[in-house]
Amino acid sequence: MFSLIAGLASALTAFVDVNVLPMDSQRVLRHQTVVVEGDTIASLGAVGKVVVPRDATKIDGGGTKYLLPGLADMHTHVEEWNDLVLYTANGVTTILQMGSATLMDQHRVRQILAERQVVGPYMYSSLLIDGKSRSGSLYAETADDARALVRMAKRHGYEFIKLYNSPSREQFLAVTDEARKQNIGVVGHGVRAVGLPAALFLGQSMVAHAEELYYTAFQNREDEKLIPSVVAETRRSGAYVTPNLSLMVVMTAQWGNPEQVKKFLADPRALAMSPGVRLMWTRDWRQRRTGDLSPLLRFLQKLTKAMQEAGVPLLTGTDSPPVPGAYPGYSIHDDLQALRDAGLTNYEALVAATRAPGEYIASQVPNAQRFGQLRAGMKADAVLVNGNPLDSLDVLEQPIGVMTAGRWMTAQELAQIVEAQKKTYQSLY
Repeated sequence: MFSLIAGLASALTAFVDVNVLPMDSQRVLRHQTVVVEGDTIASLGAVGKVVVPRDATKIDGGGTKYLLPGLADMHTHVEEWNDLVLYTANGVTTILQMGSATLMDQHRVRQILAERQVVGPYMYSSLLIDGKSRSGSLYAETADDARALVRMAKRHGYEFIKLYNSPSREQFLAVTDEARKQNIGVVGHGVRAVGLPAALFLGQSMVAHAEELYYTAFQNREDEKLIPSVVAETRRSGAYVTPNLSLMVVMTAQWGNPEQVKKFLADPRALAMSPGVRLMWTRDWRQRRTGDLSPLLRFLQKLTKAMQEAGVPLLTGTDSPPVPGAYPGYSIHDDLQALRDAGLTNYEALVAATRAPGEYIASQVPNAQRFGQLRAGMKADAVLVNGNPLDSLDVLEQPIGVMTAGRWMTAQELAQIVEAQKKTYQSLY
């Protein structure tokens, strides 16, 4: 089921008299005009110094609105087309699909998104490979199997391989070697046979959860004395980390608590989710567990803060929507808040949602269109909001409008799509 939207990006769009967060540093460029041509920022400069093309669609910022790069969610598992619009409506213009093989042919997925058959962010995708435990979508019996899966991923348009827990060391090395040959990045969990941060020196460029460091480098112990050395090695490797703290927050709330899952489903944010996600939430295994994850959450917050201070590049990621409470789209705001709760500043959290994802993709995907900052030549992904996000991240929760690859949609237009989905789904609940 698709969210059908007619039309393409305007050939020319101009944001006039806006305050710009370029995200190249912690600064605001006031009273700017930003001209977009097609899917690219053509020019940016002070009002009166940038020529606004006569036939451009003009969006007036009135000197009070703020324009910043579109947000990125670097850990998603979207299975339904209609869930994609929820990301756009929340200012997310880029996602990294972390392991689903449901939408197998990524060439076709990109075509559908490019042709505006559905409303959604640009999607980078990783194919999940596991070892003999068969816990993932695809598993490898041998190192040769692992190489073959990497080549298959390349044929189907995937940019990344996501490794799960159980590959052998030989399979891990086969994947990273073949991935280098195929120009595919390697991301994922801490492969238990290799460990972290050792895997980061052998070809894995991103850790998908901060807790994977806990399971491997810390050997399931909240040992704060080890944090400096683990962080120093992670920094030395040059790898990125997606802390996924918002996921740990909702996991802590629901661990052994079925009533919390019911509360998640009663939240208005759940009303526009596809029925398949709602059903998945009711059956989730976490509500049947016992114990308390609060100490682990506090430990991961300290670890995340230490990584930020040491210069480990961090990425926002929500693991939405399969986990109860990880609302598709909406959870990006929870993840930003979780980074703030860990001690990051508003600016540092915004870097993890904008510039850092753009830099990571540029380092891993050959010829990828650059995004994550607002300057001439960058991809025209942007969010217009009513206040300065450096003062309060809350303004991001109600954008005035969102531009994805040069296509501008107002909050009202996006809300109409979301409300239509809610009405469609109501009869099924």
